[in-house]
Parts: sequence; structure tokens; C-alpha cells
Amino acid sequence: MKIMILNGPNLNMTGTREPNIYGRTGYEEMMAQVERAAQSRGHEVACFQSNYEGALIDEIQRAWRENYDGIIINPGAFTHYSYALRDALASVPIPAVEVHLSNIHRREEFRHRSVTAASCVGQIAGFGMQGYILAMDALAGKTVKNDL
Repeated sequence: MKIMILNGPNLNMTGTREPNIYGRTGYEEMMAQVERAAQSRGHEVACFQSNYEGALIDEIQRAWRENYDGIIINPGAFTHYSYALRDALASVPIPAVEVHLSNIHRREEFRHRSVTAASCVGQIAGFGMQGYILAMDALAGKTVKNDL
């Protein structure tokens, strides 16, 4: 499978930013571990992080143009208010899984609602970096895009 992994605002600060919530592993190391897990499963992944909504939308559209099989997205704070990201995910016929390092449903009330999840086949939250690997395995289990 060819999978695009997208990370939103402040994910580049993982390891430094609130390590009691997001863990102590830095972003680069976290993505390197995810890439190794992908390679061991025979998947090709491209990782992208941006603090800018439009850049993430451009990558979602690129995933469609370049025939990616799946998208794993951690929208960060955009999860809770980015209808533009929601619409971008809905506009491409590629299954997407939303991932969150922390369990957003056990945190502040404003984090409980995801506007982007409605355009995804599922959401994985609260398993730290393992969430990306769980999402990858979930996507790999879906062989026909229309079944999603």
C-alpha cells in the first residue's frame, strides 16, 4: 500500500510539547519508527507535517493525484474546527483514518468534537505513536475502497 501520513499544527513539537500528554519521543523519531513499521509490512509511506491548513489540503489533493491507497491524518487542533480539511478529505476517493496521540475524549470539552472524523473511515485516539501503526493496519485490512 501507498499511504500518506499527514500531521497538523504543533505535531512537530512532539517530545517537547506537553510530554505528559503527547509523549517524550520527538516528531522525527516518531515518524522514523512509523516508517520502519510500514516498511516491515511492505507499505510505502510519505510523511508530511505542517502548521498551515492549506498545505495539508494540498497534500490530501496530491494523494489523490498520485494514487495513494490511504491517508492517515492527525489534524491536531484543526480536528475541532477545520471544515476545509473535512471537505478536502471528503473530496477524494481515498480512505482516511484520523489519529490522535492522546485520547481527545478524556480531555477538555472542546477537544471531544471532531469535524474531520466524519470524512474518515475511523478514528484512533489515545494510543500514542502506536495509533499510526494501528491506522496503517486498519487501512491495509480494507482492500476495496468502496467497502469503506
